[in-house]
Amino acid sequence: MTHPRRPAVILHALDDATRQLVLVAAAIAGGSEASTREALRAAHTAGVPVAWVEEVVLQSYLFCGFPRALNAMREWRRISGASAPADDPRSALAMAPAWAADGERACAVVYGEFYERLRRNIAELHPALDAWMIVDGYGKVLSRDGLDLARRELCVVAACAAQEQDRQLHSHLHGAVNAGVAADAVEEVLDLLDPRLPADAARRYRLLWRRVRLGSDAA
Repeated sequence: MTHPRRPAVILHALDDATRQLVLVAAAIAGGSEASTREALRAAHTAGVPVAWVEEVVLQSYLFCGFPRALNAMREWRRISGASAPADDPRSALAMAPAWAADGERACAVVYGEFYERLRRNIAELHPALDAWMIVDGYGKVLSRDGLDLARRELCVVAACAAQEQDRQLHSHLHGAVNAGVAADAVEEVLDLLDPRLPADAARRYRLLWRRVRLGSDAA
């Protein structure tokens, strides 16, 4: 297939709203209910757009399961006072063909030159995992309106780091850059996460990022 061109850098540095989103993603994935509540309250106080927070909460089910996503959304409703939308056309089953096409495009952006290898590797694990990754993961969820792919990838980085999922973190460090995040902005995310990680994990992820930044490895 023809790979989409890497988008121009769209996020040169972290604005305060993006910092808060990253901390929300990390708290949902690896924190307690109390720390998740604190991160959501900080995001609300900082004026982070409601749609951004809700998209990060929604995508968290991909990376840490429904229980944490449900608990986080329940806390967000209470803290923000924002009601759920009356409906969500993007989640209708009739959108399934669009999920597949959108998922292939988004996944190809994130994985770039490694996209075809990724598809083969995941299909060898199980074809259902490949289909779910594209249709459910990159199509139904990560291609939703409401939050750009660059910020989504930074929040995926945070979720993977918080759970010490090194292999997936490696891929999404590449993915953040491929989605248009400047290297310095990725570095800022690691600065935010460092005090929230075990010291050995923080060291590993700095070395991992150095390899990615120098372009000396493959996703």
